[in-house]
Amino acid sequence: MVYEAKLLLEINPALPFTCANGTGIDKGVVCQLTDPLTASAHSGADQTFAGIVKTEKIASDGLTKVALYRDGWFRMYLSGNATVGDPLALDSSLNHVKAATSANPAGDIVGIALETGTTGEMIAVDIGKTGGVGSS
Repeated sequence: MVYEAKLLLEINPALPFTCANGTGIDKGVVCQLTDPLTASAHSGADQTFAGIVKTEKIASDGLTKVALYRDGWFRMYLSGNATVGDPLALDSSLNHVKAATSANPAGDIVGIALETGTTGEMIAVDIGKTGGVGSS
């Protein structure tokens, strides 16, 4: 998988989310959350963050669950610039994050930048932390 997030430190175990049997999702894919407790590969900017896939979900394997990390340290690809401590949100580029703005609700926040970086770099991200950003 190109641009997958890479686990640096597992803090809590992955949690089960619903997904379609016919869906295939690679390990390390950043997922968006839809109702009810359903995850799919993110496809655009500022979507609600569900988590990062722990192990590959094979299409049409009869399973309708996928395990997602919602807490931990990951190396993730960056779009734009981010500074240590910046809250990050999903970017429109697959498996990329960007510096969040005050317009991003708390559910959009992927985590907090643990390193400073620029476009195309992989930086360490503490996923699951909001940094107090967002209105909800």
